[in-house]
Amino acid sequence: MCDSDFFASAKILNKYDIKYFNCGKCGFIQTEDPYWLKEIYSDAIKQSDIGLLKRNIDLLNPTRAVIKFQFNKKGKFVDYGAGYGIFVRMMRDAGFDFYWSDKYCDNLFAKDFEAADAKTAKAKYEMLTAYEVFEHLEDPIQETEEMLKYSDSIMFSTYLLPSHKPKPGEWWYYGPDHGQHISIYTKQSLKILGGRFNLNLYSNDKSIHLLSKRKLNGFLFKALTFPYAANLISPVLSKKSLLDDDYKTVLLKLKEDKA
Repeated sequence: MCDSDFFASAKILNKYDIKYFNCGKCGFIQTEDPYWLKEIYSDAIKQSDIGLLKRNIDLLNPTRAVIKFQFNKKGKFVDYGAGYGIFVRMMRDAGFDFYWSDKYCDNLFAKDFEAADAKTAKAKYEMLTAYEVFEHLEDPIQETEEMLKYSDSIMFSTYLLPSHKPKPGEWWYYGPDHGQHISIYTKQSLKILGGRFNLNLYSNDKSIHLLSKRKLNGFLFKALTFPYAANLISPVLSKKSLLDDDYKTVLLKLKEDKA
């Protein structure tokens, strides 16, 4: 994404010695050419990712809050890099019209609610979510451009590099056991990334961020994406669940498939 100098080295997957490079201008850190990606994505969800369910639960209320107060809650949304479809199912259960998209993983929980291809979709989605995706990107600029085909607002999670710039072995988020985290960001690097597409950056300065064409209240976004605040206002975020309607949709599709 930018010109970088050698930063550190580490062993990933307990077998490959690799190098990390750091941009002196924006602080962005990226591995050398990730030749190991094809190997690791033969199994998209790693055995060590035991925090998968908790992560989805933790992101539920902040997402609901941001949509409720800063977007059209009646719109359609797409979860990009959606994995097994757990978050899509949870958001639909909470009453939000979410759809699934993922290049690598099987859709287990949202099979009948897959997003239309971005090239053929009749209209863009109100917002795209991309949780724990950006740190996996080999080319963040190209992938952001792909996401923008779905929506001009991208809400995503990725932990920002701490100010003391820890190296692999000093910070858990590098994830050398699975080798999937190949891009580590600073807030400045996200601003520069957004600037490439004339997007505004909103962030809670820790792990949840939003790139959007829209001009929003940054302080409100920051407040809504802190877990305590989002959980506190959770009772006012309630919407009628789509679960019953979705069940009818699934039954109808099953009937049509057998016809």
